[in-house]
Amino acid sequence: MSPDRQVGDLFRRFRDRLAVEGPHRLGGPGGDNGHGAKATPTPGPFRTDGGAREAGLAPYPPRDVEPAGRPRRRGGRGGRGGEELTVPPATFTSYYGRPILKAPVWKWDIAAYLFTGGLAAGSSLLAAGGQLTDRPALRRAGRVTALAAVSASAYFLVNDLGKPSRFHHMLRVAKLTSPMSMGTWILTAFGPAAGVAAVAEAAPWLPERGLLGLGRRLLPPAGNAAGLVAAVTAPALATYTGVLLADTAVPAWHEAYPELPTIFAGSALASGAGVGLLAAPPAQAGPARRFAVAGAALELWGSHRVENRLGLLSEPYATGTAGRLLRAGRALTAAGVAGALVGRRSRVLSALSGGALLAASVCTRFGIFRGGVASAEDPKYTVVPQRERAQRRADQHTDDSGPGAGPNGG
Repeated sequence: MSPDRQVGDLFRRFRDRLAVEGPHRLGGPGGDNGHGAKATPTPGPFRTDGGAREAGLAPYPPRDVEPAGRPRRRGGRGGRGGEELTVPPATFTSYYGRPILKAPVWKWDIAAYLFTGGLAAGSSLLAAGGQLTDRPALRRAGRVTALAAVSASAYFLVNDLGKPSRFHHMLRVAKLTSPMSMGTWILTAFGPAAGVAAVAEAAPWLPERGLLGLGRRLLPPAGNAAGLVAAVTAPALATYTGVLLADTAVPAWHEAYPELPTIFAGSALASGAGVGLLAAPPAQAGPARRFAVAGAALELWGSHRVENRLGLLSEPYATGTAGRLLRAGRALTAAGVAGALVGRRSRVLSALSGGALLAASVCTRFGIFRGGVASAEDPKYTVVPQRERAQRRADQHTDDSGPGAGPNGG
C-alpha cells in the first residue's frame, strides 16, 4: 500500500470517529488532553446531539423546523398583513416609579387663592345688585367682602411667587394667549375699583365740613362708579382661574377645560350669595337668594359633567381627598340653597344657609385642585388616555384608507 493511500484511510477513519464521538472525546477543543486547561468548545459542522449534551450545549434544531424565537405576524385589518409582535404591550409605569408628569408645585395657598378670587368676584356682583336695587346692607356687605377677599388673593399669589416684585414684573407685558398674564391684569383692574367702592362705604362717618366733608360728598358717587367697574371685571376674575388650570399639562385639569370655568363661575356666585345671606337682613337678601340658585345650578352641573364625562380622568375627582371634598361641596350647596329658599323670613336660617354656601365653595375649589394634583402623580392618567387617542387616530386612518376611500368614493 502506498503511503498516500495509507494516510487517506487514516484520515477517513478519523473523520468518521470525530463525527460519531465529538471533538471533546478525541482531545479536541474543550477536551482534556493532559497538556493544559480545557479550551472552550466551539460549535462546528461536525457537532452531534450526543456530543452537544455531554459538552453542555443545546443541540442543533432540525433543518425543517421553524426556530422557536421567530416572532409571529398578526394579521392586520382587511387582510393586509400587520406588525410583528416582538415585545409584550407596555404597562403604564415610569422609570424607577417616578411620575411621568411633574406634579404642580403649587401648594395650599394657590387653592386658597382660587377660593378668595371667586369670593371677591361674587361679592362685587352682589354689591352691584344691592346698589342697583337700593339695598344698602347688601351693597355694604358685598363691597367690604370684595376688598378683603381680593387683598387675601393678592397675598396668596405673592406668597406663591415668592417675591412681590415678580407680580410687578408680570405687568410689563400683556399676552392675550396667557391666562396668567391676563389674570394679573384682571386683578390689577379689579383691586383698585373694589378698594374705592369699599372705602366709599365709610363716607357717612366723615365730618360734614372741611376737607373731610368734601370727601364725604365725593366718595359716594365715586364708590358707585368703582363698584360698577368691579362688577364688570368680576366675571373674568371668577373664571380665569379655571382657564389657567385647564391650560396646564395636568390631565384632569386639561381635559376638563369646558367645565372648569363654569364650575368656578357658579362657585363664585354661590360664595357671594353666602355673604349676602350672612350679612344682610332677610328683607334685603332677595338678590343673594337668586345668586344662590343660579350659582348652585352652574356648579352642580359642571361638577356632574367633570365626574361623568371624562372617562378615566373622572376618577381623580371621585376618589380620595378630591372625591370627599367635592361630595361635601355638593351636599353643602344643596343644603345652602334649600335653606335660602325656605328661610326667607328667618335671619338664623339665612345665616346658616350662607355659611353652608361659603363652605361649599371652599370644598369645591380645594377638591378641583386636589383632583388635578392626583392625576399628575399617577402615570396611568397620562398614558392610558394617550393610547386611546392614538388608537382612535389609527382607526380613523384605517377607515379613511380602506376600500372605497378613493378620491371619487369608489
